[in-house]
Amino acid sequence: MVGPNMPVTYRFPMLLGLCLATALGAFQPLRANGGAADPSTLTRIASRVDDQAGVVAIEASAPVPYVASYPAPDTFVVELRNVVAQDFVNDFASDPRHPVSAVDVESDYARDGALVTRVRMTLEHPVRPRIRSARNVIYVEAERLDVDSSAVSLTGPSAVIRDVRVSGRGAATAVTLVGTSRLVASSIVEPKDGPRRVVLTMPNVTSAVRETTAVQQGPVEQVRIGLDPASPLMTRVTVDLSRAASYRVESSPQGTDLTLVFDEPAGDPFSALQSGGAVPAVAPGTQATIAPIAPSRSEPAPLGGNRIAAAQAPPAQAPAPQPTAAAAPQSPAAQQAPPPAGLPEETRFTGNPVTLDFQGADLRAVLRTFSEISGLNVVIGSTIQGTVDVALRDVPWDQALDIILRDQRLGYVVDGTIVRIAPLSVLADEEAQRRKLAEEQALAGELRVLTRSLSYARAADLTQLLTQTVLSQRGEIQFDERTNTLIINDLPEFLASASDLIGTLDKPEPQVEIEARIVQTNSTFARQLGVQWGTAARAAAALGNTFGTEFPNQGSISGRTGASQSLSDRDLTDSVGSVINMPVSPATSAIGIALGSVNGAINLDVALSAMENEGRGEILSTPRISTQNNVEAEITQGQQIPIQTVANNTVTVTFRDAALKLLVRPQITATDTVIMSITLENDVADFSRAVNGIPPIDTQRAITQVLVADGDTTVIGGIYVSREQASQDRTPGLHRIPLLGWLFQRNRYEDESRELLIFITPRIIRL
Repeated sequence: MVGPNMPVTYRFPMLLGLCLATALGAFQPLRANGGAADPSTLTRIASRVDDQAGVVAIEASAPVPYVASYPAPDTFVVELRNVVAQDFVNDFASDPRHPVSAVDVESDYARDGALVTRVRMTLEHPVRPRIRSARNVIYVEAERLDVDSSAVSLTGPSAVIRDVRVSGRGAATAVTLVGTSRLVASSIVEPKDGPRRVVLTMPNVTSAVRETTAVQQGPVEQVRIGLDPASPLMTRVTVDLSRAASYRVESSPQGTDLTLVFDEPAGDPFSALQSGGAVPAVAPGTQATIAPIAPSRSEPAPLGGNRIAAAQAPPAQAPAPQPTAAAAPQSPAAQQAPPPAGLPEETRFTGNPVTLDFQGADLRAVLRTFSEISGLNVVIGSTIQGTVDVALRDVPWDQALDIILRDQRLGYVVDGTIVRIAPLSVLADEEAQRRKLAEEQALAGELRVLTRSLSYARAADLTQLLTQTVLSQRGEIQFDERTNTLIINDLPEFLASASDLIGTLDKPEPQVEIEARIVQTNSTFARQLGVQWGTAARAAAALGNTFGTEFPNQGSISGRTGASQSLSDRDLTDSVGSVINMPVSPATSAIGIALGSVNGAINLDVALSAMENEGRGEILSTPRISTQNNVEAEITQGQQIPIQTVANNTVTVTFRDAALKLLVRPQITATDTVIMSITLENDVADFSRAVNGIPPIDTQRAITQVLVADGDTTVIGGIYVSREQASQDRTPGLHRIPLLGWLFQRNRYEDESRELLIFITPRIIRL
């Protein structure tokens, strides 16, 4: 491979690489199936023009891994690892319709000593080729050019920028270019000269909007659109920035909208190299800006899931970008943006898109490839072995690394500018040992004694709290109940924390006065109105009106309407026109008339009764009690009812409360409101319905929890009972007589209503 005809630029690096590999015993080509393998060879390069695209075919002697990159708008590179370019057939034919004008092949060595063959293609116009592989052939396809008979020329603008829209996405700012058809950026760069800005170069695009659009939102100041001075057929979109900010490129499903999303800067240990030297310049075609890596004391950097997070590095925090424009793989000069804060559960990948195709490749060699792509210093653990099979297209390099590490159960730690990759079990064990060492170092030292006499808190209550929160494993705590004093034995730094906590807890608590009002009202109304008729007839010898038969010879008959009361014979024989005292109840007023014959054979009486009764009553009970914050209090007023029970000739007397009882536990909040757990009972003995001398208990109870402001009153409960009753006594048939039916009936109407309301009022008393 190294001969006298080889160019000097290739000869020296290859000789140096072979010498180092021989001396260190480290030269080992990329493995195909987990073991060492001989290099493959590049056998042929060919081209053709299809109806829609131009195709370049790269054929090797066996399937090989490759990395595709887009370092410049007019250059596309396919890097073949462990491939020798010698005596291959070059059938590439220049065609004015083909977007690739020339193909050059270069040979080199990678940093890990692997052979690298680069197929560099020169593009006639900025276009992003597509790449795919089939067995041992790699196909590069790009949209073909329309030509005439004399020269190659573009047919004219295929898209027009018709609007520039700016919107907010949380803390991010989105700038959207709206086109009439598909918008494709051939390059996206951040020039290092002049003010901060991002420049997009778009072929076959013109603009129908004004040249400058003011934004003044987030890091974006304005958007400028104009023709590229270097190429009149190119449109250049410049986004001027007020400060450095990461960004990503998104495209709508139809491709007519191209969006740049600018995020606020945040730290990311994988975002760039450690500061200490000059920050590298941006490589052509890069997509974002890299900030220096923050040191993390050899703790894992949070690039993705399934790995140990760095203690001093914030985790990646935003969704993975969806780039639409190609960018070159990152070199030591490449830059990448830090993720924004505020989305801790998601991972944001901002590396430049790369295309990877490895089949049975050695894991260690693949990881070293990422060192070349990202420019990071990578140390791979000695126990890491395995193979990798991936086929990724246009994936951010940090996302590709994250997926490979997760698949292999690997993690990483960052120490300055060096990234160390090791198995998760190794990193977890190291972290556990580091934590154990830190704990042992923290527990080393001389114990001291702290005594504190408490004024408001109880020493017994604080003992367990202090033990579980601020004392170390060596700490001990005792208390003297007589003097309410704490005795703590611990390291000085833990004693300081305990003293601060005691000072916070040993404070006077405010008191709360709770006043309850129980209002009972009763309203009754009763009315009765009616007429009662009575009649009596008698046939007797004394009256001379016997029946004239042997049997029956004499008799009597009597009747009455309304209630069952009847007039006595003595009443019926009173003188005509005398007032009869009729036992009509419950009427309190009545008038009666009795009519009869002279001889007393027939008597007729009538009684008109009327009554109306109305009553109102109100009972007010006001229990009041004061208590400390979060301390339950109870107040009771009433009587105890003795209840006798007899069992086995033994009399047992028990007492039951018939009293007004208030049980409350207040809790004062930071906003001067009071949360109260309340149990209120109002039991009254009803001796009017006593059974065997034992009265029933009329119970009223409310159990609730309420939130009330200081000094406010609220109703915690209420009961309203209403009863209406109407009845009628009447004589069958006669009460239906028109106009006179009321003379043969009696009506009663009763209305009763009772209402119970319970009010509660808390008042905070501060000392």
